[in-house]
This record gives sequence, C-alpha cells and structure tokens, in this order.
Amino acid sequence: MNPLQAERPLGSVVPNLATLLHRNAERFAGRTVFRARNAQGNFEGITWERFHADILNIAHNLRHRFGFKPGDKLVIFSPNRLAMLELELAVMASGGIAVPIFAFFHTDTAELLIRHCGARFLAVAGELQLARLGGDLGLDRIFVMDPGVPQRFAQQHEFAELLAERNGTDDPLHVNAGADEICLNMYTSGTMGVPKCVQLTHRNILSQQAALDAAWNIDEHDRFLSYLPWHHSFGGIFELFSALSRGATYTLETSYGKDPQSIFRDWQEVRPTVFFSVPKVYQALFELARASKEKEDILFHPELKFVFTAAAALPEALSNEFEKRKIPVIEGWGLTETAPCCTLTDPSLKRETGLVGKPIPGVQVRIGAEDEIQVKGPNVMTGYYRNDEANAQAFTDDGWYRTGDVGEITPNGLKLITRKDRIFKLSNGEKVIPTDLEKAIELKCHYVQYAVVAGSGEEYPVALIFPNKKLLEHPDYQITPDQGCFCPRSLNELGRCLTGCLRMANDSIGQKFAKVRSAAVILDELSLEKNTLTPSMKMAPRNVMDKYRSHLQKLYGASVPVDEEVYVIELEPDGHKRHA
Repeated sequence: MNPLQAERPLGSVVPNLATLLHRNAERFAGRTVFRARNAQGNFEGITWERFHADILNIAHNLRHRFGFKPGDKLVIFSPNRLAMLELELAVMASGGIAVPIFAFFHTDTAELLIRHCGARFLAVAGELQLARLGGDLGLDRIFVMDPGVPQRFAQQHEFAELLAERNGTDDPLHVNAGADEICLNMYTSGTMGVPKCVQLTHRNILSQQAALDAAWNIDEHDRFLSYLPWHHSFGGIFELFSALSRGATYTLETSYGKDPQSIFRDWQEVRPTVFFSVPKVYQALFELARASKEKEDILFHPELKFVFTAAAALPEALSNEFEKRKIPVIEGWGLTETAPCCTLTDPSLKRETGLVGKPIPGVQVRIGAEDEIQVKGPNVMTGYYRNDEANAQAFTDDGWYRTGDVGEITPNGLKLITRKDRIFKLSNGEKVIPTDLEKAIELKCHYVQYAVVAGSGEEYPVALIFPNKKLLEHPDYQITPDQGCFCPRSLNELGRCLTGCLRMANDSIGQKFAKVRSAAVILDELSLEKNTLTPSMKMAPRNVMDKYRSHLQKLYGASVPVDEEVYVIELEPDGHKRHA
C-alpha cells in the first residue's frame, strides 16, 4: 500500500526560532503575547515588544555574564510561567538547547534527568524545586525564578540577573542557526518504561506550524486558555507554538488544569476562541455547564472557533454536544518524537472512534510489519540522546520512524488501534488488544477514572478498575448520569453498578476470548508519587500491573493478601454476572 500523505504540499517554513521571534516582535509589537494572574488575582499581560526585549536580555546575559555557549543545555525545572517561557525561548533561539522537565519530580527522577542530559545550567521555579536537588550535579549555574529564595548552592543566582538591561545593540540571538540544529530536548512520558530524551530541531518545531496553516485559521486576534504543561510535547510544542507563531494571546489557566471550577471561571473571563485539551477536562467542563442555560452559553460561546482533543477519544455524547452547536472538534495523533503532530481529523466529517485523520502537509504515514504505524517527515526527531539501543530500534532501514503504535489506513485516514507493547497473548495463543476494552469501560461510567486490562499468558483477561474517589466521596446529584444509572456513594454501590457496565463493555468486544471474566474495583488512586501515572497524567500500565500484582493474582484464584479496599466482580465466560 502506498504511504498516506496530505493532499497539499508543505508551505514555506520559518528557518529558525530567532527569525520567528524577531519577525513577530515587529509584526505584533503592541499586542499581548502572554497573560497570567498576578498576586492580586487579576490577569496581567506582556506585549510582544517587552517579551522580545526580555528574551534578548536573557540571551545576552547568559552568554556574557554566565558563560553560556552555543550547544550548551539548560534544564528548566518549573511549572508553566512567564519566566520559564522567556528563558526557554532565549536558550533555543541563541544556539542552546532547552530541557524542560516536570515541575514536581522528586529528587531521584529530577537528578537522573539533569545528569543524563548533560546540562551545565539549571533554572528552577523556587524553593520547592531547590529542596529536591541533592548532591553535586555538575552544574555551573542555577537560576531561581522566585525572588528572595535562600541561598542553598554556591552557584545559585536570581532570575532577575538575567533580565538586566544589556549594553549595546548586538543581536544575541542565533539568526543564522541551521534548520536542523537541535534546540530542544524533551523527555518522553515513559508510559511503558524509562523516559527517553528526544532531540528536536528548529525544523521539527517550525515545519509543524507551517503545516498547520493549512488546517486552521488562527491569527493575532485569537485567544488561548491553556493549562497543558510545557515539559510535554502536546502543550510545550503543539499548542504553545500554535499561539506564538501566529501572534495569538496565550493565557495561562490559574489551576494548571487541576480544578474544573477554576478552568470554568477563567473560561468565562478569557472567552477562548480555541481550546486544546484532553477528554477528561472537556467532560468536567461540560458537567459544570449543565447546571444552567447561562453556564452552557458561557462554555459554548459564539466566538469559540474549534476545540482540539488528544490523548484519548472524546466520548461520542460530548462530541455531539459540540457538533449540534456547530463547534468543530479536531482530533490529532502524534508522539514527542514527531514534534508531536502527524495527523489531524477533518472536522467536516462525522467523527469515528479511533480515527485520527490524515497526515499534515509534509508528513507521510505507512503501515509496516505487525501493523505498526511508521512516519516520515520534517517533524521527525534526529534521535534519542545517549541511547544507542533505542536509536537502533527507532528507525527502519529506509529511514522511517517506528512509532510503536498499531493502526490501519482507512478511506477517511489513519485509525489508531493500540500501542504495540500493550498487545498480549493468552495461554491459547490468541492476541488481545486491551485498550479496546479499557476505553469501553472508561466510556461507560464517568465514575471510572482508569481501567487496565491484563492477562498475558493466562486463560482469559481480567481488569483492574480505579474509581474517581472524589466523585465517589462527594456525589454530584446535579449531574444527570446515563439513563438507568445512579450516583453511587460507596465502593460496594459502585461495584454493583459497574457489573452491568462491565457486561455492556464486554458486549462491545467482538472476540469472545478478549472479554474480561473478572474485575477488581480498587479504592485507590493512581499517582505520580506511586509511579502509576506519568507527568502528563497518562496511566503507566506496566507500573500499574506491577504495583497491583496481588490483585491480579487474586482474580486468577491465588490466595494472597491485598492492602487496598476492593470490590470483585466475576462474570461468566459469556459476560453474565456470576457473583460479586
């Protein structure tokens, strides 16, 4: 089969980030580029003119006062904030390499990544991050964004020193940087193993934006409301540069996406024209909007051009709510290694579960051995840093990137099936795609936060189900559940209710051998601290199965103790309930 590719060719690509920043500072000088709430609780913005001047000062002072050289790396250990954005762009546009990492990593992980990437420089948000740094990390300088933080390291400096006005008019940005020079290192989320350090170039990032010009009409009049973290490619490349490259105003959401009430309040004030998110946040916002016609009008306001979703399929009922209000829903697919977007759905077509659309201009997609999706294009990374083994496995002999995702090409574009390493074989040799059933379980009940299906080498699959504890402890009776459903108030009530949902989820799976025969509803929360969630809040299936191994053993008949409160659902092979 011929590779799938876009109908339009890739247009002109800005050569590097320095050129982009200079151009936009001139085009949008007096317009607001970024906003966040200040200490008084009001949104405060910065113009492109001031933003550009700050970046020039940072780049100048890094080089002339602190010895930063082209090719040097600076790790940024901070949540999203203006100082982080200015510093990251200054490093990337002056010949350096920015390395953003999750702001709340504990000591072991933070130090591992700082050492692994070979950075000489580090910037931290404040005291919390400093306290998570231990011994000698081989760093020349540490910059602290919060003012007045006590000195813990001899090489520690306040971020304000980087903002000092520079002398002279020399351009500290690298306007002649080659398009294929590396400017960003980004660690993968590591859902199935140790994070890998992805090396990305100016071309990787900016070719994506040239391709997206054909997909949507975003300009300096648009308003972004954002919570997606910048250490992750969805937020830190795809969304962020969609706003920056087109001069749109980017407003930082106050709760960093953690509190739906906060997102809704900010939404009412900002009235975003585009919104990038994951399905769980859309669901939470819609549930808040159902409370009144006034709130519905706030969420689905007339200036909302489109919403973008990734990471998982948007539930059909929610997708229909946007559709009936003529607000397009666009879904995309990609990986950190592809900077990140490879395909987009066509909002004029009816959405299909699993369909992630056609390649963006410049990108080609094909199906390789074992139905693995392979990608070629200007968005594909140069390789992993200090990981020869992973690099040897990452590319085919003819230069295509092996994504590790399994899919198929359909008339309406690429259909995503699962991760290659999630497929397992039962003892009879039958292959099971666990994500099909996991999605079906999660979509059936909004009280289910995560589900993982396991069974490698066993006679049949089983499931571990993790409820939304907050919703269980504080049921919201204003939310209208699915027909025939009710608001459970305890694990036992939820377990009894889920029995029917599990049966229906099983019914949605065609192969009899792939249906689960039992499930453990575990009253525990997956988390970063337990290493069962990644920093991008994706479930880490392998770690979940390792941590809750005793629950899996019990489902297969072993007599082992478990620590967590659990409700066990057992079903007959045909999907009917046996007992609970």
